[in-house]
Amino acid sequence: MAGAKTTNGKSLSNGRSKSNLSNEVLTLVEAAAYLRIGEADVVRLAECDDLPGRQIGMEWRFLKSGLQDWLRAPKRKAGKTALLALAGAWKDDPDVSGIVRAAQAMRGRTFAETES
Repeated sequence: MAGAKTTNGKSLSNGRSKSNLSNEVLTLVEAAAYLRIGEADVVRLAECDDLPGRQIGMEWRFLKSGLQDWLRAPKRKAGKTALLALAGAWKDDPDVSGIVRAAQAMRGRTFAETES
């Protein structure tokens, strides 16, 4: 990268210092301490894609900003509760008929529109 100074660890091309970046990327132990929950809970949440993180080899890494966003976001509904929340969500959407027709045509089926 032009203009990036990474060998001395003082600055990067985006203006952030290497030490600032190391504070943004957390290990499993640091993420658990930051969230004040057990490491096993952090791994469980990350493995089911509820908590944003990446496993690199045998180690986990978490962006502090990602954890903050996760904490701010409303809890996602799971399973049947999520499906029930979606029921009727497209009822008055004017584009649904066209989307269904296109999907049926791609599958080689005809679209039978019913009036209620």
